[in-house]
Amino acid sequence: MKTDYSKKATNQEIRERFDKDTERFSNLETGQLTTIDAPLTMELCTEAAKYANPHATELLDIGCGAGNYTLKMLGKIPGLNCTLNDLSLPMLQKAKERVTPQTGGSVTLIQDDMRNLDLPDNHFDIILAAATLHHLRDDDDWELMFNKIYKTLKPGGSFWVSDLISHDSDVITKLFGDKYCSYLETLGGPEYRQKVMDYVNYEDTPRSLNYQLALLAKVGFSNVEILHKNSCFAAFGGIK
Repeated sequence: MKTDYSKKATNQEIRERFDKDTERFSNLETGQLTTIDAPLTMELCTEAAKYANPHATELLDIGCGAGNYTLKMLGKIPGLNCTLNDLSLPMLQKAKERVTPQTGGSVTLIQDDMRNLDLPDNHFDIILAAATLHHLRDDDDWELMFNKIYKTLKPGGSFWVSDLISHDSDVITKLFGDKYCSYLETLGGPEYRQKVMDYVNYEDTPRSLNYQLALLAKVGFSNVEILHKNSCFAAFGGIK
C-alpha cells in the first residue's frame, strides 16, 4: 500500500522556511546545530571524497544551502568547478558569494527541485548531498534520484551523503527518537525540541540507512561505505 504524503510540506513551504534562514546556515560550525555530529560528518564526507577522487575537477553539491560542504571540499581540493543546487534562491546567492572567492574554477547555480535536475552523463567527480535527501517522498523519488546521481558521475566518481535517517525497527526508532529529543533539549530546552520536531515531522521523510545502502548497490555503485552513524544521523556513500 502506498504511503500518503499529502499532509507533508510542499516544496514551496520548505523553500520559504530556508529562504528566511540563510544566515544561520552560513556558519560552518553552527549551521547544522540540530544535526548530531555535523562537523564530524562534514569532515568525513569531504575527506572520503578527497581520498576517492584526489584529482577531481567537477563537484556537484545537491541541496547546497549556503555552501558549507562545498567550502569544506575546496579546502581539500582547490580549484574545483562547483555546480550548486538548492530550492532556495537566497541560499544559492549566499553560497555563490562565499564559494566564488575560494575557487579559480567556475560556479554554476541551479535553483530547482533536485528531482528535476537534468545532468550530463559521466560528468562529475564528486557529488555531495547534506541534509537534503530526507525531503524525497516515495520509493520512485528515491530511485529516480539515486539513478540520476549514478549516471552523472564519472567512472570512479564518488557520492557522499550526510543526513537524517529513519530505522527499520519500531523499537530502535523509539530509542533514537528519544535520544534525539534529549539532544535537542540540551540545545534549547523543551520549547526548542518541540519546534524542531514539529518541522521534522511536517517536512521530512527520511529512509533508513539499510534502505539507502541497498539502493546505492541496486543502481550500480560498486563500493558502498558507511562513514559514521550516531542516533538518527549517518554519513555514507558510494564509488562508481
